[in-house]
Amino acid sequence: MLTAKEDVEITSLRKRGWSISAIARHIGRDRKTVRAYLSGTREPGLRARSEPDVFDRFEPYVRQRLSDDRHVRASVLFAEVVALGYDRAYPTFTRQVRDRGLRLHCEPCASSNGRAHVDIDHPPGEEIQWDWLELDDTPWGAKAYVLVGVLSHSGRFRAWFSEADDQAHLIVGIHEVLQRLGGTARRWRVDRMATVIKPGTDQLQRSFVPVAKHYGVGVDPCPPRHGNRKGVVEKAIDYLTQSWWRTAAVSSPVEAQTGLDRWCVDVADQRMRPIPAPAPDPGSCAPVRGDIHSPGGIGVQAIGHDGQVTVAELADVERLLALPAAAYPAELRVVRTVAANALVSLWGNRYSVPPGLVGGQVQIRWRHGTDTITVHAAGVVVAVHRLAPRGAQRTVRLPEHTTALENVVLGAFSTAQRCARKVNRPPSDAALALAAELLGDRGVDPVIDLEVYRRIVDGEDTA
Repeated sequence: MLTAKEDVEITSLRKRGWSISAIARHIGRDRKTVRAYLSGTREPGLRARSEPDVFDRFEPYVRQRLSDDRHVRASVLFAEVVALGYDRAYPTFTRQVRDRGLRLHCEPCASSNGRAHVDIDHPPGEEIQWDWLELDDTPWGAKAYVLVGVLSHSGRFRAWFSEADDQAHLIVGIHEVLQRLGGTARRWRVDRMATVIKPGTDQLQRSFVPVAKHYGVGVDPCPPRHGNRKGVVEKAIDYLTQSWWRTAAVSSPVEAQTGLDRWCVDVADQRMRPIPAPAPDPGSCAPVRGDIHSPGGIGVQAIGHDGQVTVAELADVERLLALPAAAYPAELRVVRTVAANALVSLWGNRYSVPPGLVGGQVQIRWRHGTDTITVHAAGVVVAVHRLAPRGAQRTVRLPEHTTALENVVLGAFSTAQRCARKVNRPPSDAALALAAELLGDRGVDPVIDLEVYRRIVDGEDTA
């Protein structure tokens, strides 16, 4: 491989009339090498490959994926091509994508400017950050709200799919996320969502105070116009959206929740993080039990990741507060339309109602922590069902609803003889008379006088 300086020199010597052999002897290179550079088949600084590039086979797929979605993450694409047989490292993959110019330019992203920020220290088990992710375009056609909760110290996060972002759905989502995290931090960091903070103030909503007391935590609102204060959850939402949701093959909220839970454990928890500096336990001079740097913790030598730990290992040593024995009794209310079979759908299952409500709307109420739901129509309870597991695809019918539906269906049948459909019934005289009135003169048959034709033929009538 020639350097740029040698390439310039051999070009100059060639223009001065030197032969290729003389140039090769002068610079101490092989004649074939000199000839290749002079003919333009090789470029300075680029070593000729002795074997085909492995990436050539995967370039059409990567180019198509980036053509379909220019914002798909390189790490997501790398996982896809590895599954297809690509056996090179991630830096090699990204270099090939960059050198070949496979990612299309996006002007709005290129013109955005970053904001100044400063890293905030998050002691273990001290803070959870909460925020909503709104998904307008879903495979099932309805808007979805995803509550994301992140442990600020380790970065472990979990999320919960909801069909609304009101306070009841928020409370249920908080409990579901905390169960998946295995406990709660001492303080909750939220933005100025109206279901938690009074608009225009930094005061808690009176209706949310019992929730914070129930879990024994403090609630901290983000300062106004300081979105970076909850940058941990914002980064988690960006990672979740780009690395999972953008390529997730799901068709229902229940299926999405199952896939998200699995992805959080198998993928998100395996991200690598540098080992944090030792920090004392708040309120105590002794190290936290289970801390990475404490004798009873993981230990730097035991990690074996070149000074790094996974998010899961970092989160496992966080000391979280235990959850209450029972969930906070928030009441969820959702509206459903009764199907033709007198069933209403709720969280992947179907429940019966009286057949007289077919086509109308009913309200389903569920108190968080209980195993029953009530169905209300015009403010009156019309059915009480035991709640089936989410996504179980069960049909729950009460015996009285089954009997009433059978009576309605059977009552619609008739024993009268069916009409004959294969008989000959041409238009009646009355119908023909009405048709003649509609046609008028157009309906009268013309009178043909053959005598007129005879006179024309004989030449008697020249008119």
